[in-house]
Amino acid sequence: MSENAIASTELTSQYTAQVTNDLERNLKEQERVQQEIAALQQQLATLQHDHAVLVNMHQALGLTPPTAEAEQSPAPAPRKKTGTRRPAPSKKGATPKASRSATTKAEAKTAEPTLVSLIRDHLAAQSEPRSTAEIADAMGQAHPDRGIKPTVVRTTLEALVAKGTVQRVKQGSSVYYTTSDATLPAPEQASTDAQTDTTA
Repeated sequence: MSENAIASTELTSQYTAQVTNDLERNLKEQERVQQEIAALQQQLATLQHDHAVLVNMHQALGLTPPTAEAEQSPAPAPRKKTGTRRPAPSKKGATPKASRSATTKAEAKTAEPTLVSLIRDHLAAQSEPRSTAEIADAMGQAHPDRGIKPTVVRTTLEALVAKGTVQRVKQGSSVYYTTSDATLPAPEQASTDAQTDTTA
């Protein structure tokens, strides 16, 4: 009886320590993600402000907006005066080449897949879970013109985990991600598979 009681006490203390550590890690991870979101929101606000200033300068020079996107973007009072009159001439009164190029650019922007769908498709094509760095590298190589940052990839992955589309897998101190419907290989099986591949 005494041995069973001792073993039970040790097991309880181990579980308590593990749960406490996991809770602390979870809180730290939440703080880090919140800081990244705040930084991204600040960066977005700065870009929107810069865009509004550029639109005003563009209009002050008497130029027509280069794309339909520029017409729809938020801007201060000067845009409201020209917003009801400028769009119609830019589409109908402009030369065919100018209107074609504007619509082509707008269609190209809307046709681009979102980062969420890119990451989801990338993970679905993988046979093993991938780390944030691996996913960010793959996104950067596949879409160098988009300038995808690792912090944005990590934030997107955590959002997908929250929705249940992606699963977070811990292997030691590292965190990996995979699609929810993928079968997760055990670390030992993955290492033995790697050894058989190298021997073959």
